[in-house]
Amino acid sequence: MSKESDVDKAARNTAKNIFRPGITPEEVKAGYDDWSKNYDEMLGNSQYRAPAIALEEVLLQVPPEKRAQTKVLDVAAGTGWVGRDLHREGFRHIDAVEPSEGMIKKLRECGVYTNDFMEFIGTGHSTVPKDTYDLVIISGGMGEGHIPVSGLDDLVRVAKNGGLVIISMRLEFLEIVSAYKDKLEPYMDELEEDGKWRKVERRVVPNYFFDKEGVVYVYCVTKN
Repeated sequence: MSKESDVDKAARNTAKNIFRPGITPEEVKAGYDDWSKNYDEMLGNSQYRAPAIALEEVLLQVPPEKRAQTKVLDVAAGTGWVGRDLHREGFRHIDAVEPSEGMIKKLRECGVYTNDFMEFIGTGHSTVPKDTYDLVIISGGMGEGHIPVSGLDDLVRVAKNGGLVIISMRLEFLEIVSAYKDKLEPYMDELEEDGKWRKVERRVVPNYFFDKEGVVYVYCVTKN
């Protein structure tokens, strides 16, 4: 087995701290404010494949001829990694939601977002306009102290009828995050039973974060 690089070790340790059990949303925000200084440099050179996996799913779901007109909301957008990837593939209407001021400053510099909202999803006080987006995407924003189960309601609220919601996250979080264990997927199912959305896909992917598996969900919003 090859020796882990210093970059990979730093990425693992930083992620371990920011997803640690019991971390509060306020601590998460502060952690990302600090991490924003070298987030792209650290993760861009590590074995972090979440943005690439999310992009792959988007490109499967949205044909090239529709991308320029598709209104996208990038949730927990960080420094704008996913937004930059989407812009490169032809998307031109991309908004962001991100609670960290440090991360917001970075994503504004990349120049691909039309609007940004500096807030947490799932608090019940979102200022993101409802019934607006053709595509709502989360890449790496789920975890301890991050987006709560109630955040799913916000995803449905801001999406258009017929819009897509794509969530990519670490598979193990379904078991090791107490707020998600036996709650997140059952609530996804409940939303489907209530006619709020319809499952398009659920797939497990390898090497999402180093050797950790990921899971990708795709839902089509079906508001009455």
